[in-house]
Amino acid sequence: MVASILPPPPLLRHLQGLLSVIEKLKGSTEQEVRIVLLGLDNAGKTTLLKSLASEDVSTITPTQGFNIKSVASHGMKLNVWDIGGQRKIRTFWKKYLENTDLLIYVIDSADKKRFDETGLELSELIDEENLKGVPVLIFANKQDLATSSPASEVAEGLNLHTYRDREWQIQACSAVSGEGVQDGMNWICNNIVNKKK
Repeated sequence: MVASILPPPPLLRHLQGLLSVIEKLKGSTEQEVRIVLLGLDNAGKTTLLKSLASEDVSTITPTQGFNIKSVASHGMKLNVWDIGGQRKIRTFWKKYLENTDLLIYVIDSADKKRFDETGLELSELIDEENLKGVPVLIFANKQDLATSSPASEVAEGLNLHTYRDREWQIQACSAVSGEGVQDGMNWICNNIVNKKK
């Protein structure tokens, strides 16, 4: 008969739990990334954030102020600041830009009447000292609507080709269906990893 050297089952479960906590703490070299999520009101910023966090997107209310969510992706902890896009709130955007690693700018691709306004806001953000050289991901949202402009048309209208002092990407997406969102996340994670090396 061989004697068992394992502790009794309840103690074994506690030891395994403790070991997994220690492993997580030891291995928690998770890179933290500060992301600011901006765009005009009704562009779909909060829906996008909830989609990124795998939350229900069926009930969204306009953001009065800001939301903060941490999303784990590609071994990184993305701390996303979703700031309201109403005109009266936009004047406060600058206060949230310090130490930003990446800017996500969301555009309602179906609201052509506001392209000039959103382009002006994005241009002013790009000129901010706190965003100098910060990569920008533009989500051309609401691609699920028949009236939406393709991402290439949005990029041309925003003169994105003139942004030569930073990495940028335009990504067609639908925050409601989730289509294109993961492609944007992949770009974020690849870009941040390359930038922080």
